[in-house]
Amino acid sequence: MPGILNKMLTSLEEAKALDKVAIPGTKAASKIVPKGPLKDALTGKWLGHPVHPLMTDVAIAFWTTGGVLDLLGDRHEKSAEVLTGLGVLSAVPTAMAGVADWVDTIGAERRVGLVHALGNTAALAAFTSSYFCRRNGDTTGGKMLAALGSGLLGASGYLGAHLAYRLGSGVDRTAFDHKPQDWTPVLSDEDLLEDSPQVVRAGDTAVLLHRNSGNVCAIHNVCTHRGGPLNEGVIDSEARTVTCPWHASEFDLCTGEVIHGPASAPQPRFETRVHGGKIELKEVKGG
Repeated sequence: MPGILNKMLTSLEEAKALDKVAIPGTKAASKIVPKGPLKDALTGKWLGHPVHPLMTDVAIAFWTTGGVLDLLGDRHEKSAEVLTGLGVLSAVPTAMAGVADWVDTIGAERRVGLVHALGNTAALAAFTSSYFCRRNGDTTGGKMLAALGSGLLGASGYLGAHLAYRLGSGVDRTAFDHKPQDWTPVLSDEDLLEDSPQVVRAGDTAVLLHRNSGNVCAIHNVCTHRGGPLNEGVIDSEARTVTCPWHASEFDLCTGEVIHGPASAPQPRFETRVHGGKIELKEVKGG
């Protein structure tokens, strides 16, 4: 069974025909959820990680509990109806959060994301129809539609798990680096000029160095969002910020804090010192 599923998923990832819908779809969605406060909220800047997976649990909880009540008998019909309706309402902001994440995907991730979204939309349509059937007194029809919605939700959830655990969608792109734990020399002090950022390597880690007013700041050069090279983005020395060239996430050059999304995780930052004429750095734990 796993082999069959893997083949199906590989075929889905490589189905370039989906790009005819996925590419214009992400372009249209980016206009609905442009860069700004709304996208920052939907992508999880305030939380520190994507909010879409968390929000899906709310709708799933309502619908799953409603399904259990359907099995318990007629005296729970009204409660099941209310829970179905609450699931529908909670699914709307959940879908918006998913769209906000999807607009920044490419290739296989974008294709699987499209089918995941279509599956969720079909499930939402089934549960919405279930609710109105129940409201109109057709409890049997409502239960059947809810069962259909649960099946669609399960299949779509499988694709969501594939996006997260196999394709790494939403995963901090710096998470698996072996960052320097001890003081590591990376550059001669005289080679880092004022307001002239440089990329150096500390072992396997690419680090962006920036000297401003004599202070040397260091953050990971790989954007936590999708792995963009920050040194190729826009660096504002006066505001002490860097904007990723790929999706315009903006970070504080010294603290790594996310100023504007779609990134939700801050950039890893490094403590710096000058020792023996060399700039040395090491990771700031929890920073």
